[in-house]
Amino acid sequence: MQGLSCGAHWGPEGTTFVVCTTTTADVAVRVLGDRLERLRPTDRPSFYEARIEGLPAGALYEVLLDGEAVPDPFARSLPRGVHGPAEVVPPGAGAPIAAPASWSIYELHVGTFTGEGTFRAAIEELDHVADLGVTAIELMPVAAFAGHHGWGYDGVALYAPHVDYGTPSDLRALVDAAHARGLAVILDVVYNHFGPAGNYLARYAPQYFTAHVKTPWGDGPDFTWPPMRRLVLDNVRYWLDEYGIDGLRLDATHAIHDASETHIVAEICAVAHERGRVVFCEDDPKAPTAVRDHGADGAWADDLHHQIHVLLTGERDGYYAAFEPTVDALARCVRAVDRASLVTCVQNHDQIGNRADGTRLTAAVDLDAFCAAATLLLFLPSTPLLFMGQEWAASTPFLYFSDHEGDLGRAVSEGRRKEHAALPGFAGDVPDPQARATFESSRLRWEERGALDHARALAVHRAMLRLRREDPVFARPGPVEARAEGDVLHVVRVSERGARHLVVNFGARAAPVPLADGAHVLFSSGAPIVRSADGCMIPARTAVVLTTGQR
Repeated sequence: MQGLSCGAHWGPEGTTFVVCTTTTADVAVRVLGDRLERLRPTDRPSFYEARIEGLPAGALYEVLLDGEAVPDPFARSLPRGVHGPAEVVPPGAGAPIAAPASWSIYELHVGTFTGEGTFRAAIEELDHVADLGVTAIELMPVAAFAGHHGWGYDGVALYAPHVDYGTPSDLRALVDAAHARGLAVILDVVYNHFGPAGNYLARYAPQYFTAHVKTPWGDGPDFTWPPMRRLVLDNVRYWLDEYGIDGLRLDATHAIHDASETHIVAEICAVAHERGRVVFCEDDPKAPTAVRDHGADGAWADDLHHQIHVLLTGERDGYYAAFEPTVDALARCVRAVDRASLVTCVQNHDQIGNRADGTRLTAAVDLDAFCAAATLLLFLPSTPLLFMGQEWAASTPFLYFSDHEGDLGRAVSEGRRKEHAALPGFAGDVPDPQARATFESSRLRWEERGALDHARALAVHRAMLRLRREDPVFARPGPVEARAEGDVLHVVRVSERGARHLVVNFGARAAPVPLADGAHVLFSSGAPIVRSADGCMIPARTAVVLTTGQR
């Protein structure tokens, strides 16, 4: 399908408006406070265009279908929210940075990352993130959604940054600031569904959706209809070309249904790879296909999180029931996640936020156990992901929050309460996702970082991320061995430069570990390790990294 994509295309001589609709031939654009211009049919079926000369950037406009003002789903900016007029925005030209030699990802939610909750405020904390030693930040979805605050997975205008976070220029400034600090930027995008409020696509053309695909929010996108396919692929190009985004994280790829000869996920990956960018996917944990079948660069792998959580907390409810609370089970899991194409974590937005009280792992385990788990995560060759605040063992929860109006808001509150009330063993109140306090309590408290325990957790993350960058064995992929000896986990990474041995004592007492001649202690997540003639004692809930080859 050739021609301009839908939306407003600004230029110094004029702005071209493009609309795709099958519901009417009476299509117009009204520039607020100025003029009305009728759009003419093009040689593309269902597409209409008009050009308005000399229109200034920043002008507000409405699309009229049969004389009715309908928000533009292709707006590049919606300064009054998803139900309001769109803003004409000049095109950008963002450039990526060189892809990292290895990925380590810092996931953040713009609205709660700082007290202000904006793109510009996030820039002020990027020095901390860069000093931490990760190689990329991952922004949870920023596409415009209804209400002032939410997780972002109910976006409806995929080209417009959410207005409460800032303007398109503000988002570009955040990307540029990250790049200036050597940080790649991954953007979380949602193509498996559209949000329940503010989605006007069907008013333009019911063919955007199909009754053959059902989602909790209604009919699913129909990627066999060329304009819907074009919407998504142009959106991919838009983020990569105009903002300089370095990679995408596709939400729930297993829920993206496409009967086309070439699956839309494969085509998204092809568009990204043509530009030297990467695609990570949230895939079906039972039958992942995004990497194998569609060419994605990596996929989220939750098994390590689940296994560590069960071992440390003893919880066995819900999906945790499939995991055994033993070190031997953890060793088996470690042997299965030895590839960089797997994104692993001990915390992420889902695993924290989908808990009734939004509590982090540190609410259930002591700091020693948490630091040992973080050391294990960062030792493995899989791609580690940290969730904002994890690095200093943040005390703040990350709750599920939303800002829907009327019946929808009440339904979300009631649905959340019923969902958790049905879980085995759950007793207590579920914070109302619609309450402003639920959102506010999820904001990070940056002042915590200097406190004793928080500073210790931060030091552990920094030290292990430095090893990932600088150690010659960590820098080269190689085989991984893992075994359990009672409460002690042994993991060995091997390369032509030597071997690195991780010992994690998950027990409540110190454990003796023999050491080979010439072995060196590279790092301990707890107290300094004291050697004896035949080895050393690993304190309870402590992880130690040893070298047996070239340092």
